[in-house]
Amino acid sequence: MGLKTILVCLTTTNNAEALMKVASGLARKHNAHLIGIHVMEALLVYPGIAMHMPDPAFAKYNASQREEAEAIEKVFRKYTDNEDFVGEWRMLKSESASACDRMIESARASDLVILSQEDREGERVDQAHIQARVIRESGRPVLMVPTGFDGDEIASKIVVGWSATREATRAAHDVLEVAQPGSEIFILRAQSHTKDDLEDFTANEMAEMYDRHGLKATIIHRDTDGQRVGHILNKEAFEQGADLIVTGAFGHSRTYDFVIGAATRDLLSYAEVPVLFSK
Repeated sequence: MGLKTILVCLTTTNNAEALMKVASGLARKHNAHLIGIHVMEALLVYPGIAMHMPDPAFAKYNASQREEAEAIEKVFRKYTDNEDFVGEWRMLKSESASACDRMIESARASDLVILSQEDREGERVDQAHIQARVIRESGRPVLMVPTGFDGDEIASKIVVGWSATREATRAAHDVLEVAQPGSEIFILRAQSHTKDDLEDFTANEMAEMYDRHGLKATIIHRDTDGQRVGHILNKEAFEQGADLIVTGAFGHSRTYDFVIGAATRDLLSYAEVPVLFSK
């Protein structure tokens, strides 16, 4: 059926251009309804702390929020006003919820969510960890665009990180809505020296599935050899000239991810090409 509703989460002016290049390209290709969302942060005053907030401080804070929102909206309009697809701008106030909560609410009715890598310099406190939360809680495929990415079309060469898990399976199928006709797909099996016949069998099955969709699939085996899977995916994308990585997200518990680390967090921080995550 294709993508018909795309949500792009615009948090700062630093990442707006890169996000809109990718988002508008996908909306044009699919004639999709493109929603741009920016959430204005509420100024929280904690009742347990004795403090006085003068009116000029409130006014200055609100003015800075409006200026940022208007600058981001200007970028959104630049990429949507002269297009045939519908562009919808949403400027919301977080009020009692966080910016992330508002984005998750809008994400649930979208076919695809697009957001940027974490912008530690530009993002507000209430925008922290938006990427991980949207992936975990929205139930939608999430396309993360790296900071400074300059492409406008993606998914002509795709690296799919494969393991016989629910998350990887969903990601491997979600990419069908994004892949360009005739795309090359590299199904990457990253594992230790131990051979897993079941996962090799399912990788072959996935390659045949892609072939039925008219996509050229190649299976690649890489030994982890002590390397983190996120690093292997990044390296493979570079070597193959890929413009998209596809992977299941957060297949372990939060505690495991925090203590040991996982491919999802590595890619969220260090990916050099867009990554499609599915949970």
